[in-house]
Amino acid sequence: MSNYIVGDIQGCFDELMRLLKTVEFDPKFDTLWVAGDLVARGPKSLETLRFIKGLGASAKVVLGNHDLHLLAVSLDLFPAKGKDKTKPIIEAEDRYELLTWLRQQPLLQEHENFVMCHAGISPQWDLETARKANLEIQDLLRSDKWTWLIENMYENQPDLWNNQLTGIERYRYIINSFTRMRYCSNSYHIDMTCKLPPNEIKDDELVPWFKVSARTPIEKTILFGHWAALKGYSGEEVIGLDTGCVWGGELTLLHWEEHKFYRQKAL
Repeated sequence: MSNYIVGDIQGCFDELMRLLKTVEFDPKFDTLWVAGDLVARGPKSLETLRFIKGLGASAKVVLGNHDLHLLAVSLDLFPAKGKDKTKPIIEAEDRYELLTWLRQQPLLQEHENFVMCHAGISPQWDLETARKANLEIQDLLRSDKWTWLIENMYENQPDLWNNQLTGIERYRYIINSFTRMRYCSNSYHIDMTCKLPPNEIKDDELVPWFKVSARTPIEKTILFGHWAALKGYSGEEVIGLDTGCVWGGELTLLHWEEHKFYRQKAL
């Protein structure tokens, strides 16, 4: 049995199929871990969603910011973003089944050797705190309150964790950390606005979340996507898998057991 972890697919279905063919992925024996953003700006978001859902227990998925936005669009709370190609999902006959399945997915998945999330893990959290935070959002998304959560999640504050946070402020911080975070200050404040590559940052106070000097250690390797500008950063404790396929880059697949990367150029 092999574990394969793929970065942001974003509807780049054909590239995904080529990668899985290259590694001879077999859902009877292998597991595909998907680091969020299954859908959005690629040409085949509907096909991607159907395929990953169809893998059943052979797929381990976390939600990304684009996946959450699709849920908001499905509720007519917000319009689709200009470059998104998710309209076929909204108009599909199996729309309800697909979107219900999507909102059942967590923000954190765990293997005995690694954890996977979309954007990252708050530098203030240890693994147990991250697990509990994930369960809070997962339970809400699977409850009757999910529409309320989706409607009220769009805001950049609070930017600092405090376990005494309650209600929507607590939930916003959790969602933003897991799905939107890139930079933090060394005093742990999350910056939700900066999207520049690290080599273009002129503010000495801003660092990638995984380089915060006093970051609480996580006992496992963190696998994440979301940040194409990192171009597949790989460190001792974190591995970034978003290599910008939807922007003309590559789709990256990691074979965990062999610690080998497979890449497919955008078609």
